[in-house]
Amino acid sequence: MWDIGNFVADCRTAIDRDGTHKSVADVVGKAMSDPAAVTSALGEPTESGIIPLYKSSDLTIVNVIWKPGMTIMPHNHEMWAVIGIYGGREDNIFWRRVKDDPEGRIEAAGARALSTGDFAPLGKDIIHSVTNPIPKLTGAIHVYGGDFFEAERSEWDPEVLTEHAYDMSKVKAMFSD
Repeated sequence: MWDIGNFVADCRTAIDRDGTHKSVADVVGKAMSDPAAVTSALGEPTESGIIPLYKSSDLTIVNVIWKPGMTIMPHNHEMWAVIGIYGGREDNIFWRRVKDDPEGRIEAAGARALSTGDFAPLGKDIIHSVTNPIPKLTGAIHVYGGDFFEAERSEWDPEVLTEHAYDMSKVKAMFSD
């Protein structure tokens, strides 16, 4: 039986042992090997949201529930992350900065679809956008190697792909609309 308290403790132990995403990826991978147990512990998603499960200066764990068809603009984290899908699907487009662009534009550099039971580590410098392409809610555990809610980072305008300061209040509003 999966338990959020044990999961937090396992993530804490992993980053205390190794401050990179590698050992946390093992913890998330183990959890995603039984996505039904994660769903049972957290409850079947009924509405979108960004629900903090744990927060400290070096570790944040969030239950992210994506609305059907929802897309969030390209953004970075300025810290590593490990994403695990316990129900639904999350499509990620990975971006890279256009060399010598004075406006900080980005261009697509790859993509990865994550489905129920999948997990993926994201390095500190990753820029990505996320879409829930299916007609139901998607539930995901996002583990970050820092304080996700307080970190200074960037987002990119989805139309012209220029860089701006990340606006957490705008992101939270996207999940609550």
